[in-house]
Amino acid sequence: MLEKLGVESIRLDLPFRLNHVNCFMAESENGWTIIDAGLNNSETRMFWDERIGDRRIETILITHYHPDHFGYAGGLQAKTGAQLRMSEIDAELGNVSWKPEFMDTMPNHYSASGVPRETAEKMMQNTADFQPLVKPLPKVNRFLAEGEQVQIGRYKYDVIHTPGHSDGMVCFYNKEKNVLFSADHILPNITPNISYWFHGQANPLASYLASLEKIKELNADFVIPSHGSPFYGANARIEELMKHHQERLDETKEMIKTPSTVYQICERLFKRPLTVHEMRFAVGETLAHLEFLRHSGECIREKEQCAWFYEQT
Repeated sequence: MLEKLGVESIRLDLPFRLNHVNCFMAESENGWTIIDAGLNNSETRMFWDERIGDRRIETILITHYHPDHFGYAGGLQAKTGAQLRMSEIDAELGNVSWKPEFMDTMPNHYSASGVPRETAEKMMQNTADFQPLVKPLPKVNRFLAEGEQVQIGRYKYDVIHTPGHSDGMVCFYNKEKNVLFSADHILPNITPNISYWFHGQANPLASYLASLEKIKELNADFVIPSHGSPFYGANARIEELMKHHQERLDETKEMIKTPSTVYQICERLFKRPLTVHEMRFAVGETLAHLEFLRHSGECIREKEQCAWFYEQT
């Protein structure tokens, strides 16, 4: 199917349990379009050097600001001279998330989440380790806007804003072929991480569930994700994702019959050993579910000795 669409899938290795990201190249009349760029590390740079060769890259589309998609965007733009496009929301998040001003707020955020100091220090260092993997930052030539169309290979695709996994993430949908580039919004084998990262939308899980409903209306047939293999049947997978989050919310609510910190609840929810990197995501995801419950009036949050405690209403 990708060949019929005029799209090349590019699998870049990642140094995590989630060990790859899918980027894409597609040729049109005016040159090549690239979707997402990978981390800015030596392996990624070498790969793109070999893959691009003497091809003229016209446009780079970035689906969202997370490092495995956005990290080499600036470097790839500098190398190719391409026009780079992404949403205005995530362009701003990509600009501020790695700055010292935001990084300096992390100790207070982790303390408020009840994370032990030693663990928090390791998590902050893990975040800091990503700084060189996302520089240089790209220059966004034009922001992607909801409802506009972009050329990807042989077809035009509607830009669809799907906040949740990130505040400004976009997917690309072609109605004629009923094809969706789903980025990290819908993945075939794992549930996308929905975290509150101490900035941006206050209730990201609510945004994510609303975005799933939005994509469900398309009833997309063929889905091209950023992790895992393309698959058929977007709506069946959407139903599974919605069910997962409802079960997770029920489980989370059960765990706050007595007041508990974010970190205490996280340890109960995630029963397998986690790396420091995974713990960052686990805390963020736990917080997103707790904040969904709080905004829904199903729990309260009160501060005691610098830490927030959540409890069923």
